[in-house]
Amino acid sequence: MSTRPPTPSRRTLLRAMAALPASAVLLGELPGLAGTALAAAPPSGSATRYTIVPFLNSNDGTVNVYQSDDATDFRLLKSSAYTPPSNRIRDASVFKHTDGYYYLTCTTHTWQDVSTTIGFARSSDRANWTFLYDYTVPITNLSRAWAPEWFVDSDGSVNVIVSCSVTSDEWIFTPYRLKATNSALTAWSSPVALSGIGSNHIDTYIVRTGSTYHAFTKNETTKYVEYATASSLTGPYTISRTGDWAGWGSYREGPSVIQLDNGAWRIFFDGYGDGTYYYSDSYDTFATWSAPTALPVVSGTARHFTVIKETVSGGPSLAKNVTRSFQSANYSTRYWQVQSSLLNLPVVTGSSTAAEKSASTFTVVAGLADANGYSFRDSSGNYLRHWDFRARFDANDGTSTFAKDATFIARTGSSSGAIRWESYNYPGYYLRHYNYQLRVERTAGTDLFRQDSSFVPVGAWG
Repeated sequence: MSTRPPTPSRRTLLRAMAALPASAVLLGELPGLAGTALAAAPPSGSATRYTIVPFLNSNDGTVNVYQSDDATDFRLLKSSAYTPPSNRIRDASVFKHTDGYYYLTCTTHTWQDVSTTIGFARSSDRANWTFLYDYTVPITNLSRAWAPEWFVDSDGSVNVIVSCSVTSDEWIFTPYRLKATNSALTAWSSPVALSGIGSNHIDTYIVRTGSTYHAFTKNETTKYVEYATASSLTGPYTISRTGDWAGWGSYREGPSVIQLDNGAWRIFFDGYGDGTYYYSDSYDTFATWSAPTALPVVSGTARHFTVIKETVSGGPSLAKNVTRSFQSANYSTRYWQVQSSLLNLPVVTGSSTAAEKSASTFTVVAGLADANGYSFRDSSGNYLRHWDFRARFDANDGTSTFAKDATFIARTGSSSGAIRWESYNYPGYYLRHYNYQLRVERTAGTDLFRQDSSFVPVGAWG
């Protein structure tokens, strides 16, 4: 008997969505900063877009650009999108500035070499980049400046958190804050060490919720990602979680944390010890995390990246409070149909019975757990929900669990007009057909999975 996907914590979700750039037409999430607005699925006609710019396991002289609408299934936007005029490009971090450009900062040398600079580049479209400059971090006897990360604070200040070591102990790193002193991001304050995190920590990534700064940082001795909090960006921080506190294992680095559409927090990290890139989710403000899962497509290829999240135009659009039928994108004679409370995908034609046509007709309504999402009612008033991986129809029992089980987020499908339906409470799980039955399964990142999980809303049969 199949089992239900692991249930996230039922504690209250933190639904603080990242603040928006002042001049943005896109609803962009600033790296690190979470505001007070609710996290939510994108409205009809819009789409969530996550972008990563990793260097490659096989080549640290260039970066690829990938994008995703669900933070799980990343697809290549452009290979070798940026190659700096000299040196290397590692540990790239990207954000969208208030001038409408995307800015990249990165490590400029291989790990074996002295590296006293961090690099900067700019793009208008994420695919084509222009070198700006290499900046020498002004620390006396600096040996290495690694893994710079953007952080935009609530006052709009733009910061870079960079890990630095000195020549007297080149492998002992301390995180420092550089603050931009002009809007062009060409001048920087003197480096300030983050108090409390201390030496021998690297790859420090910070997010802010309310008045609290949360730091995820790799302990270079134990190789675990640790967790610390402070009331000020520069500290003092208190490290409260050490060792394998989250169940991620050791030899992990490059943490990057982003908030998903359903309010959960997702951490990505480079499992360099086993050659796998992982993600893990938290539903209780970083206290507990799901088991680490390999990221499809890019795992084994991508190295140390950070994630930028935006809401952009051009997403799926589907009217609510109307009746529709749903046609398989890759089996055009087959449609959703309720059969003994289960959702299946039989052939439906003009000669099908009235009962079969009625069972293939559904009312599209606002999501029970998120009004920007979608829920679906059959002719008897029951709602489509997932249970034990299976798609079925049940009466609404009024619980928050049912509301989440019965809410789906619209993602762009594999063909024109097609929509993929992502589970609201299990990010990365989609309605897909298998043996003509509808199930909720984790994306495999393949073309076949995208086709099997794509459905075209059409005029109602019933």
